[in-house]
Amino acid sequence: MSAQPLAIVQNAYVVANLERGCDRFHRLFGVGPFVGGGEGVLTDHVYRGVPAEPIRIRGVFVQSGTLNIELIELVSNAPSAFHDMFGGERREGLHHSAVFAADYEAAKQRFVDQGYPVASEFSFSGRRICYVDARPLLGHMIEIYPDMPLIRGMYAQARDAAQARPGELAILPWAERLPVA
Repeated sequence: MSAQPLAIVQNAYVVANLERGCDRFHRLFGVGPFVGGGEGVLTDHVYRGVPAEPIRIRGVFVQSGTLNIELIELVSNAPSAFHDMFGGERREGLHHSAVFAADYEAAKQRFVDQGYPVASEFSFSGRRICYVDARPLLGHMIEIYPDMPLIRGMYAQARDAAQARPGELAILPWAERLPVA
């Protein structure tokens, strides 16, 4: 029996400055508004199998048709999947494509079994999320999410904002009430 298909739901880009990145994406694609903007901390970080410092980022979600786009500004310098790609001279570009997995551990193992190691794994709202290093095949990472109402709610906010205020250049804060379970 073949493994469950994994649909790509997001492309994420690292940007040197979040506000300038939003402006560039808005000018290039006409997308907006962007949702988020605050600083987040990815805790319980394990980098290539070794406990590591948390990853601090600022980020936004924006909807582009049926695809969610994430823009990420790195705030910390600790080793991570982000710095594997953008730790030297090149500081911006496509970082990952994201997938939801009904069985997180099985999806993660599926990539590892094919020779694509987990670069970073961390906690977000009490659940594990990881970046698989698929650079030899794709040139970027793959992010695996467990199927979480909180993250689905974040995606819904970006979709709803794009429908309510299409193409507006604004950074809107996350709603105060997102599903947590």
